[in-house]
Amino acid sequence: MLPSLARVVLRSRAPVVSARHVGPVATRLMTVRFASGSGSHPHETESFEQFNARYAGFFESCNDLFELQRGLNNCFAYDLVPTVEVIQAALKCARKVNDYATAVRILEGLSVKVENKGQYQQYLDELKPLLEELGINSKEDLYGQKS
Repeated sequence: MLPSLARVVLRSRAPVVSARHVGPVATRLMTVRFASGSGSHPHETESFEQFNARYAGFFESCNDLFELQRGLNNCFAYDLVPTVEVIQAALKCARKVNDYATAVRILEGLSVKVENKGQYQQYLDELKPLLEELGINSKEDLYGQKS
């Protein structure tokens, strides 16, 4: 007879992690990941302007799709909406790596982060020249809505 899974786990002396412990562990790992050389955590002490400057600079220097998507995941993980400059830098990076789908996903992520449709429309109005330059100029492209 095969031993039960609980017996195997107990015999291996592996730590058992329940689902409720995953969040804090991931948060601690993310905190360590963003730690600077001085030992401080920039995301705990940086201002909104510093946050936006950091991510705008990141997207401007990004050269491949993996880095772009990693940066987007990190940027959108915070409980704030990035500025137009950060979104512009991310969209330009998506164009640089030639990935139209990621550009549309940036806008979809933005639509989820804002509080209401009016704010999303303000972002689209501000981004309109860049969106037209990149060839993303109809509402059908942006969020599957017809004009």
